[in-house]
Parts: sequence; structure tokens; C-alpha cells
Amino acid sequence: MRHLALDVGDERIGVAISDPDGVLARPLEVIPRRAGPSSFLRLADIIAENHVEVIVVGLPLREDGTEGKQVESTRAYVRGLVKYVDIPIVYWDERYSTNRATEIMIESGRKRQRRKEMVDAVAAAVILQEYLDNKAGGPQL
Repeated sequence: MRHLALDVGDERIGVAISDPDGVLARPLEVIPRRAGPSSFLRLADIIAENHVEVIVVGLPLREDGTEGKQVESTRAYVRGLVKYVDIPIVYWDERYSTNRATEIMIESGRKRQRRKEMVDAVAAAVILQEYLDNKAGGPQL
């Protein structure tokens, strides 16, 4: 079962996808978050092209686990997305995913500019891999 993960920010949406078996996650792309349907339509295309069956959306909880303004923004985005896609959407705690993504990119030797461009997609991959590992009962990142 193929999964798609979203790291929804105010300006960009990081997108990651799993392999067809739903075991490994990889960064896919970063989509600008703008008013209007453009990002929803791009995601609908990705979902159709890759036969995605589940969307995992990172939920940016506060450090103490409570919901704040950014969670509200993410949920608002998902309310718009459901008008364009008809597959299950699950939320996953994404605390520290961007920090972990930055660490991964530094460890891999990515140049600073390239890290800035890709960090949201890598964060989405971190979210997705944690979700897949948890679902399978495997190790956490």
C-alpha cells in the first residue's frame, strides 16, 4: 500500500512517498502553498499517478503535546484538500521532524542552499517513515 506524507507549512508543503509496499519513505518534492487550488490539484495528480491509498499529514504539536496556531493552519489546509482527493487522511505527530530532516541532510553532506530547498520534503519523509515504522511495529527513527 503506497502512502504519501505532507509537511504542511505556511509557505511550502513538503511531500514524501513510500515504496509500493509501504515500507520505505523518500522525499518527493516541495509544493508552494498559495491561495487557490494549485497545491490541491498537484497533490491530486501525484496521488493518481502513484496509486496512493493513504495520506499522512504531519501535525505540528507543541513540545508539550498541545495544539497551537500551526495545527489549526494544517487542519484548515486538509479541509481544503479533501475537496480534491478521496482517500483516507491520517494525522501524525511531527514534532522535531524538521530538526531531524536538517540533521539527515547535514550528515549526507548537502550544501546549505540545497538543504534549504529540500528540508520540507525530507521532513515529510521523516514523518512518513516514523508512521510506517510504527504501523509495522518496527523501530522509530
